[in-house]
Amino acid sequence: MADFHRLTIDWYRQNKRDLPWRNTKNPYKIWLSEIILQQTRVDQGMNYYLKFIRNYPTIFDLANADEQEILNDWQGLGYYSRARNLHFTAKYIASELNGIFPNQFTEIIKLKGIGEYTASAIASFSFDLPYAVLDGNVYRVLSRVFDISTPIDSTEGKKEFQNLANELIDRENPAEYNQSIMEFGAMLCTPVNPNCEICPLTAKCLSFANNTIKERPLKEKKTKVRNRYFNFAIFKENDQILIEKRIAKDIWQHLYQFPLFETEEELNTENVNPFFQERTGLTPFYNSKPITHILSHQRIFAVFYIFDQFPKLKEENWISINKSTIDNYPLPRLIDRFLEEKNL
Repeated sequence: MADFHRLTIDWYRQNKRDLPWRNTKNPYKIWLSEIILQQTRVDQGMNYYLKFIRNYPTIFDLANADEQEILNDWQGLGYYSRARNLHFTAKYIASELNGIFPNQFTEIIKLKGIGEYTASAIASFSFDLPYAVLDGNVYRVLSRVFDISTPIDSTEGKKEFQNLANELIDRENPAEYNQSIMEFGAMLCTPVNPNCEICPLTAKCLSFANNTIKERPLKEKKTKVRNRYFNFAIFKENDQILIEKRIAKDIWQHLYQFPLFETEEELNTENVNPFFQERTGLTPFYNSKPITHILSHQRIFAVFYIFDQFPKLKEENWISINKSTIDNYPLPRLIDRFLEEKNL
């Protein structure tokens, strides 16, 4: 479609949102925004972006920060591996590249935590290099406009969409074009109820003509969701409380939590007291209702059990802190939500 990029850019210039990372060519700030916005809505990510720019104005500030401080600032965003990779890459650029962000796609994509999409975004937005971005919004726009039935998560589909995206990119103006097609998908060609009535591409949209809008994009694989049962033990004694650091390569790595007892199924009223008596010598005096926390591949059913003393036998990795200082420790959003509702 010869005028595809012209139509999307014209629409973008009239309708784009004023977002701070669009007003800079600084690769550090653009990289920050792209990492924060992975799996995150713009309205949620905005405050985190502004906080990181304020707390870590340069890549050296981020590199020199303590990991716990960064995880604290990331708290609530989820997918904490993004924050750890962010810190790792900042330290690498600061120490090995004298703080200078790579300006070639082939070097950018080598950085930890950066895949093809993020490398393309940084290369085009910061350095005006003609690399086409492919995120969820772009997949949706292309699959509908060209009525492509190839699953976007198949090897064939990824290759087909990347080739198409590369053909369509405005090589003279790659940054604005990439921004325009992503914005187009975010604001106009939305997953549900797209605004086809005011879309400048409707007359050329094959899915609109074939009445297949709701079927695009097509996915091949269904994500298998695993159920997990988390039993958090809140041991309190005077003003002290026990917490532990998650060190295993699992969700929430390097974050803190209350001592966790994971089970294969949910505890019930008959087995909960024997369960904790056997493991801690104590029985809880309170338990919360089950809280469901959904991640991309996991569904967590969590219950918080409160005890009025410390167990005599404690795990080595359990540490005692003053409960008033718990905000100094990066916590998973699940626990943070519980603490917001309960005054411990």
